Amino acid sequence: MRINPSWFAIPLTAILVALSALHAYWALGGRWGIAYTIPTTNKGTRAINPGPLATWIVCGLLALAAAIAASHAGWLPAIPLTNIGVWGLSAVFALRAIGEFRLIGFFKSVTGTDFAQYDTLLYSPLCLLLAALAAALAYTTLSTPNP
Repeated sequence: MRINPSWFAIPLTAILVALSALHAYWALGGRWGIAYTIPTTNKGTRAINPGPLATWIVCGLLALAAAIAASHAGWLPAIPLTNIGVWGLSAVFALRAIGEFRLIGFFKSVTGTDFAQYDTLLYSPLCLLLAALAAALAYTTLSTPNP
């Protein structure tokens, strides 16, 4: 039985588009959902202070990731090397879930902040899900050449 790649492409693309839209909302000055999105130290100091430009860049990268997944699924015109791109998405999101061992990821050492709690319960599991969806999409389409 061949597994339909759409089973993985639909949720992957939908989540990436939603995250891109959320970042666009924030870049335009929206405040909903932004309170616990920046890593903080145990002293409560923000690790980074991204401005609108950085937020737009993340928005664009998430939109590009969605386009890569959609192209790989055959819903958009072919983007060269989408199989490598989808495996790359899987690697990036898996690395984000693992983290950098201090402020983000499952293996962070700073755990007593509001961000750390959201990261453990929402952000890192979401990244792990995105990594798995991207890997599954790439794997289910290995035997099918790109359009």
